Amino acid sequence: MCAHVFGAIKGLFGKPFDGGKRMDPGMPQSPPQTQPPPPGFTVPAFMVPGFTVPGFTVPGFTVQHHPALIRLGEVHREVATLGPHVCTFSGLQNDREYKRLERELAKLQLEVDQVDTEGRADLQAARKRAAQEVEGLLRYMEENATHPSRLAIEQLSTEARSLVEDKIVAPQRSGGVAEINDELVDALQQLVLKLTQVKTEGRIPLRKARYRALTRLCAVQEVIEGRTQQTLSLPLSDDTHEAVHRINNIMVKVSVARGQLVALLMGLSGRDSCAHLSRILTELQVELDALDVSGNSVVRNYRKQVVEEINGLLKQLDLEEEGDDTRRYDLAQNDSIREIEGVRGHVSQLREAVLRSCFMGDFSFRPKAELQSLVTRLDQVDTAKNPCIREARRRAVLEVQAVITFLDLREALTFRQPCPAEHPAYRAVWTVLGNLSELQAQVLGFDGKRADKSYLMLEELLTKQLLALDAVDPEGHEPTKVSRKQAVKFAQNILSYLDMKTDEWEY
Repeated sequence: MCAHVFGAIKGLFGKPFDGGKRMDPGMPQSPPQTQPPPPGFTVPAFMVPGFTVPGFTVPGFTVQHHPALIRLGEVHREVATLGPHVCTFSGLQNDREYKRLERELAKLQLEVDQVDTEGRADLQAARKRAAQEVEGLLRYMEENATHPSRLAIEQLSTEARSLVEDKIVAPQRSGGVAEINDELVDALQQLVLKLTQVKTEGRIPLRKARYRALTRLCAVQEVIEGRTQQTLSLPLSDDTHEAVHRINNIMVKVSVARGQLVALLMGLSGRDSCAHLSRILTELQVELDALDVSGNSVVRNYRKQVVEEINGLLKQLDLEEEGDDTRRYDLAQNDSIREIEGVRGHVSQLREAVLRSCFMGDFSFRPKAELQSLVTRLDQVDTAKNPCIREARRRAVLEVQAVITFLDLREALTFRQPCPAEHPAYRAVWTVLGNLSELQAQVLGFDGKRADKSYLMLEELLTKQLLALDAVDPEGHEPTKVSRKQAVKFAQNILSYLDMKTDEWEY
């Protein structure tokens, strides 16, 4: 969209705008090159070599000092300034920043409309293109702020705020105790999972909004887990050491700060700020460092644990700047994601080779050791507690395991030697497993969408195999019971894998 929005400016002014994509100042920049005018661009009569206009140029041309073009050049520079802010704005229409950008763009619209073209077709065309650029920015910002995915992110964030307000913030403000239990932890985790499933269509504003919502919710989870997992048999008695009384008082302040941090992270604090809370926690650290506890190892360890508690809270106060770092919310630039994608590419090659060998009747190609090594690589990927990276790794592991289970079943079917006295129900289960193996091969090679006929056919055939297993009566035969249970789980796993391949998930 950004490329489309600024395409006409390139044609008019010869200075393509990057849409805010080059956010790394250390990235090498290509030297400016003179290019011929873009296809379909007609050079107006006044654009002739040898003339210049301060502030902008047209590729391969210079232009006369016409007042209308000078003003349009000024508009171009203002659009170039606003462009990166518009293309990375991740808020809603009622946000202050949205209204500011909207006012600035509306002002530019008015100024473009007021440019006097003196009835000249070439100047009218230039003004029209400038107006389209401004309108394009306005439309792009509105589309992102009202996008269904953006509204879904806001809805999930609102649910999280309400949950934290009721269970943690409100009780602490009234002098009570926060209701932190497994039910709260599970509810927050469900919201995190729902946020990871929100589709952004690759739009930077939507990715940024999702990332910011996730980081805050995950930070709240970490603060809560830090409290619930605390195993100190402390505070110590004030009689233990003269410094213990002061450490205990600091612990009370840290507990209050924890509640303030949760409120800040979820946007439930109207008075406090991250900077203010950071100063309070830093002052508590300084106060702890000033205590003389050198002669008592128990008290020294107590102080150390309190300092670690404060450090854990301070770590969560960097989210504002972090949310503006493209490398964080655009996970395509993330090293862990790149590692995961590298593994997925390797798995894809092995999967194709396995299916090709099976199709030709050659079952000797069994790269299980190589596949297992890929699982080990995935286990070593650092997710940095990012739920999107965790989900990407989980899905990659399932892709590897799907190929491994396919090979295992093929091997079992190849070397199976049924005896004449085999129980009929047991034989029926193995017949279904044979059918499932054939279907799994098709699922592994499937690369379509849920609306495709082949998807619906695979889903129907797999469901029929489940019904066939339900119809098997073990008649008390224990091996049949076990094998049928495993076959049902296997069929369900294939269905889940097919569903995962077609859910259009993105990180």
